[in-house]
Amino acid sequence: MGRLAIARANAVKGGAVVRAIPVKGIKTRPRSFFDKLESHAKDLGARGLGYIVWDTDKVKGPIAKFMTPEELEALAARAGMVDGDVMFFLCDQPGPAAKMAGDIRLKLGRDLDIVEKDVFRFCWIVDFPMFERDEETGAIIFSHNPFSMPQGGMEALTTKDPLDVLAYQYDVVCNGVELSSGAIRNHRLDVMIKAFEIAGYGADVVFDRFPALSGAFKYGAPPHGGIAPGVDRMVMLLADAENIREVIAFPMNQRAQDLMMNAPAPVTEKQLRELHIKLRASNVVTGTTAAQA
Repeated sequence: MGRLAIARANAVKGGAVVRAIPVKGIKTRPRSFFDKLESHAKDLGARGLGYIVWDTDKVKGPIAKFMTPEELEALAARAGMVDGDVMFFLCDQPGPAAKMAGDIRLKLGRDLDIVEKDVFRFCWIVDFPMFERDEETGAIIFSHNPFSMPQGGMEALTTKDPLDVLAYQYDVVCNGVELSSGAIRNHRLDVMIKAFEIAGYGADVVFDRFPALSGAFKYGAPPHGGIAPGVDRMVMLLADAENIREVIAFPMNQRAQDLMMNAPAPVTEKQLRELHIKLRASNVVTGTTAAQA
């Protein structure tokens, strides 16, 4: 068994997937172009970024030698690859792989100057999954908003695989930037308790940690929902800015500090006592923890 076949077997066994990004007519790009793209992929958390180049009557690239002629022909036919084209590859778990591949795709579009300019392309993102599997623990957890109404209500929660349950959530996106996010709220207390149960929480969590909702819903609540617009993101698009920090009056620095307002500022002991907050500092000598009033 060759090294590529072994790598494939290990990837499948570990639940990983391979994502491919075909790009037309860039075989003449210098080696530095591919090296910088691989460095960018590693900065995102990828272990690397493989690629194959279709060059006249041969196929080359760091991973081409690990593939059979039949596999290369199948790839070319699947993606319509011809002389001059390049296909990039990365491998990871489904979630991270999709996210990193999306980022690399956008970077390629910007670097190759093939992204549309002076246009606004809108779309609605709907049918969000209600639950997802935690990649570290394997447990079922909420994927986004735990207070959204599941599509199908109680019946969906009791009869479907949790990973197949969709939520009434929706985002409006423009040019790949999320402008507004919203949902239909889960207004039924029994459905909310069941949803939290699937995610590993008891009914006591609903009542103790979210009394504002559970208390109100005991008396009945009409179906309701909403959406929250991000005005600053809209301004960023209108101003053709690449970073939201460029359109915010007093953006925070990388340490979450507002230098104009000198915030956060030191807190006095009196202020802490008023708020019933106690700080705990580590004792570097003994390794124990000491409470400070």
